[in-house]
Amino acid sequence: MSTEQKIPVKQTTVASADQGNLLFPVFLKLEDLKVLLVGGGKVGLEKLSALLGNSPAAPVTVVAKSISDEVRKLAKHHPNVTLHERAFQETDLENKDLVVIAVNEKESSLAIRAAAKEKKILVNVADTPEQCDFYLSSIVQKGNLKIAISTNGKSPTAAKRIKEVLNHALPNELDDMINNLHAVRNKLNGNFEYKVKKLNELTRILVEKDNVERERRWRKIATYSLIAFGLMLIGHFIFSYLPFQRIADDTVRWYQHLDKNFHWMLLAGFLAQLVDGALGMGYGVTSATILLSAGVSPAAMSGSIHTAEMFASGASGYSHYKFGNVNKKLFKALVIPGVLGAVLGAYLLYKLTNIGLNADYVRPVVACYTMLLGLRILWNAFKNEKIKKKFKHYGWLAGIGGFLDSFGGGGWGPIVTTTLITKGRSPRFVIGSVSLTEFFVTLASAFTFFTLMGLEHWQVIVALVIGGLLAAPLAAKLAGRLPRKTSLILLGLLVIFWSLRIIVKIF
Repeated sequence: MSTEQKIPVKQTTVASADQGNLLFPVFLKLEDLKVLLVGGGKVGLEKLSALLGNSPAAPVTVVAKSISDEVRKLAKHHPNVTLHERAFQETDLENKDLVVIAVNEKESSLAIRAAAKEKKILVNVADTPEQCDFYLSSIVQKGNLKIAISTNGKSPTAAKRIKEVLNHALPNELDDMINNLHAVRNKLNGNFEYKVKKLNELTRILVEKDNVERERRWRKIATYSLIAFGLMLIGHFIFSYLPFQRIADDTVRWYQHLDKNFHWMLLAGFLAQLVDGALGMGYGVTSATILLSAGVSPAAMSGSIHTAEMFASGASGYSHYKFGNVNKKLFKALVIPGVLGAVLGAYLLYKLTNIGLNADYVRPVVACYTMLLGLRILWNAFKNEKIKKKFKHYGWLAGIGGFLDSFGGGGWGPIVTTTLITKGRSPRFVIGSVSLTEFFVTLASAFTFFTLMGLEHWQVIVALVIGGLLAAPLAAKLAGRLPRKTSLILLGLLVIFWSLRIIVKIF
């Protein structure tokens, strides 16, 4: 009879192997269970870290002949962990709900497992899947969201790599979405079926996102095709009434009347857009250093940069706002101080350039400032960022960033964005909020320069816009291709080189 009972069990096991992973995933409240960990070495440390990493309040008893310093250090921060540096005793199994065995001796491991099974306690034996009643999974956690990964005990390394991929792919904002859905669920009235139906409607957009993107792509292609056809018609009518040779002759004569440094201005716009498109910042500081070396007055330089950049920053800020990348509270904290700082910087630069001090005195000051920005960019490339939280001086940061951006022709991104990210703010919302704020800062700066100077520096603006348009496709291809560290080093060296060139030329 006993033999007949064993046969179907064996057949079931073989069938299970053919069907893949038949483990039943369960999330345990370890703080309500008592865990015994046998082993205090490297593997024991790994198991203890996994237990406490997911359930910091779990009561864990560690028994081992030798307990490592790393295990002691970890246990010191968890008063719920009890250490016993001695050999395992069967009495250690009393009142235990789970047992994790992490010892190198195979015979001892099997003996401990057998003693635990007699007491009907679930056991995990490190690196021995066939002896395990349960496995410790690789865990991906984003706030309240927790995903357990299992390879049926066959490859912990594969589980670890999948964990890394998911950690990178899943945004941290998923926790915000879960909290928001929880709040919506609590507000919904009606039975369970109604609540599920409403929540499904709210989350359907997440599943349909790919379809929306595909539809948007085809709509964009159709729009560009219509624009191209419209330009062809306009070109046909223009060249029908204006001979091509006449247009060419007028263009040559117009070019001959341009500023002698127009090609340097064009280069400034090209390189600035190239840097900004590849790194997400650096437009102002790159164009400022090159325009200064071309002999453009600091006030005209800053006014031109902010006028040309205003359109790009407006489009960028609107896109970030549309896609939900703007933290309204952070935006409100930055925008007014940033605008006031920009107006003050533009006014002071204009006064220094035109009343009392000429450009030869102001230019080296601005060059020194851009060189310091270049050094800061290099510092950001090499330093190990230690995230600090509870930053409160948003107004001062925005005011200083806006002032130096107007006075020096650039620096809003390197100063404000990098500071907020290193202080622990979410990069997505920092970049979105700072980009939207930048539009108002550049608008205030450009408006101030326009009020004080008019459009006497229109050639610089045109050159920056044309250079930027030429560089935009190349910048889009470079975006994300270069490693962040390499990109920052190249930008820092470029800014320092041009700044030193200006200083050496003057002195």
